[in-house]
Amino acid sequence: MPITVLFLCTGNYYRSRFAEILFNARVAGKPTDLRAISRGVATELGVDNIGPISAHALAELRRLKIQDEAMLRFPRQVEDEDFQAADLIIAIDEAEHRAMIQRRYPDWADRIEYWHVADLWALGPEEALPSIAKKVQALIDRLSATA
Repeated sequence: MPITVLFLCTGNYYRSRFAEILFNARVAGKPTDLRAISRGVATELGVDNIGPISAHALAELRRLKIQDEAMLRFPRQVEDEDFQAADLIIAIDEAEHRAMIQRRYPDWADRIEYWHVADLWALGPEEALPSIAKKVQALIDRLSATA
């Protein structure tokens, strides 16, 4: 039975999408039953998001030579079914997401692991994306050790 990780950020356009695609690329072909999905907590706030995925995330994935059809899908709003299907839920930035999740999804707020990777307004992609990459690898290592 696969272990499903749900990555959350505000708009499911930049950080959570990068984490999802990177996670799935790094576990592909390995003897683990891990997979990731991603969703947004408040996709309606992403009014300036153009296209299916952030140009910053796309450029870094291409630099890493990662291609995935998930790059083509548009952001998705999290739903209760997504929470229920996940074995582990990670919100990318506690400062930004905890209060938002407590307001919108109070039953799930304390079941989430919170990371500390801020959005573009506070942290550039040259810092944020490598930070997410390190955290994703540490997560894969942790889950692989217990699987």
